[in-house]
Amino acid sequence: MKLRQVAEGPVPDGAEGAPRSAAMTTAETVAKAAVLATLGLAALSWVSAVRQMNGRSMGVATELGQFPLFVALWVTMMAAMMLPGAALAVLRLARASGGVRAVPLFIGSYLAVWMLVGVAVYALYRPHATFAAGALAIAAGVYELTPLKRHFRRHCRESGHSGFGFGLYCVGSSIGLMLMLVALGIMSITWMSVIAILILAQKVLPARAAIDVPLALAIVGLGILILIAPSSVPGLTPPM
Repeated sequence: MKLRQVAEGPVPDGAEGAPRSAAMTTAETVAKAAVLATLGLAALSWVSAVRQMNGRSMGVATELGQFPLFVALWVTMMAAMMLPGAALAVLRLARASGGVRAVPLFIGSYLAVWMLVGVAVYALYRPHATFAAGALAIAAGVYELTPLKRHFRRHCRESGHSGFGFGLYCVGSSIGLMLMLVALGIMSITWMSVIAILILAQKVLPARAAIDVPLALAIVGLGILILIAPSSVPGLTPPM
């Protein structure tokens, strides 16, 4: 074995690289732990949201209740729906920063953006007719095909240095799908689950017309179905 002379004495070649390799391994382990913690928080939020929402959905006639309680529930819903899709951004951030100290701020500011969306929803939302639900679903489907949607979706997939900026891009990417949730049943566990799956898929999968166009057309078709036969959509109207 070749030896190199240093101040403290001979050191085997490659020995200096060992601590660096160990540090990199530790950093990667910490980054993965941050992702697992994010997914664990999402799972706990799902449990909490489902318990709070159970039995509250009245379709288009759903009432939001008192503002503080709604905002608390909305933030829980957003943590459940949005944090799984943010896991890759958390991983990139933890790797870039060499630890997890930046992760809580990232997640907190990301959810703060969605909380502001919830405040806007509370201010604008009213129990509405099925016609409005159908029209909003059609608008959401059309939005899925716009260049603006593609712009926000691309940046939502690629950004991740700032939770606030990441949140703004992801709101722009997901606003059409979230509009569907608000229009069809803001307290519906079923619609919440469907929308969450679609949002997650769009965050982790590359944009492909073969998938995105049929999805947009399906959303538009759902909106048309609501307009012409609202009773055929389960849970859209309150039981008589």
